[in-house]
Amino acid sequence: MRHRRLGHAGLQLSELSLGSWLTFGKQITDDTAEALMKLAYDHGVNFFDNAEIYARGESERVMGRILRKMEWPRDTWTVSSKVFFGAGGKLPTQVGLHRKHVVEACHDALRRLQVEYLDLFFCHRPDPATPIGETVWTMHQLIMQGKVLYWGTSEWSAAEIKEAHAFAQAHHLIGPTMEQPQYNLFHRAKVEEEFAALYDTVGLGTTIWSPLASGILSGKHTLEGDASSRLRMAGLEWLKERELNQARLKKVEELKGIAQELGLSLPVFAIAWCLKNPRVSTVMLGASKVAQLEENLKAVDAQDLLTPEVMARVEQAVAGEKLSTWS
Repeated sequence: MRHRRLGHAGLQLSELSLGSWLTFGKQITDDTAEALMKLAYDHGVNFFDNAEIYARGESERVMGRILRKMEWPRDTWTVSSKVFFGAGGKLPTQVGLHRKHVVEACHDALRRLQVEYLDLFFCHRPDPATPIGETVWTMHQLIMQGKVLYWGTSEWSAAEIKEAHAFAQAHHLIGPTMEQPQYNLFHRAKVEEEFAALYDTVGLGTTIWSPLASGILSGKHTLEGDASSRLRMAGLEWLKERELNQARLKKVEELKGIAQELGLSLPVFAIAWCLKNPRVSTVMLGASKVAQLEENLKAVDAQDLLTPEVMARVEQAVAGEKLSTWS
């Protein structure tokens, strides 16, 4: 495993990390979740991602039980939670980024994950009903209390991140260290273009999710589909409608051909492509099977096969998607 700094922060995360969205406490058994975490840790993964909303808090409970059982030294791994959507309650006091919910969500995550502090704590979405200054103050106070080490955002705009940093700087507070955006061959504009100025000015780190574009880049999807796939899960109809179309599937076939020439599976190729972007701090993997995770972990070494010539061919294959502006 290789490591990268979380933006300008001193913390180094493994290039690949493990997320629990849609899987822990929902799609897979606790035994499978344990096997996945053990495999990841044994391969050098040091970041495990979670959120209050995942399986309405059950995802964090499952992960917490596994972390307690494994007894890995606390200084060898990092864990995160996210706040905004709540863990199931819909009352105004149970959601959002106001001080009451952020503090209570932090305490709840600590209890469910069975840890004394969160390494990373994300604002899962922007909250237009709460002044950004209130959220910045609250996160700063949680860090000062030793309950959080780094705080960040997820799916915030560049303007919102800049506003948070401006408030933090004006009041000598700790601003957000990282953002968690979607990033893959079909979703590129935010990471490559919108955030371009933030990497150097505020030292933004990125813990990117969905490197396989919700499974499209697994190469297994058709328009007819597989009833067991993520895109066919109840409640995710919006995801299928947004991601699955004939034009995308045609590009997937072209990418699969390039991957095969390199002796790689398409998922490994797609994950390795994400790692080629130096602005990516870590690529979060999702998995429901041990064999799937074992295969995708090969992306760390596979990135070395993606030469400038290969990357140029990729750009041609995904013509019409946002081109990269890496620097």
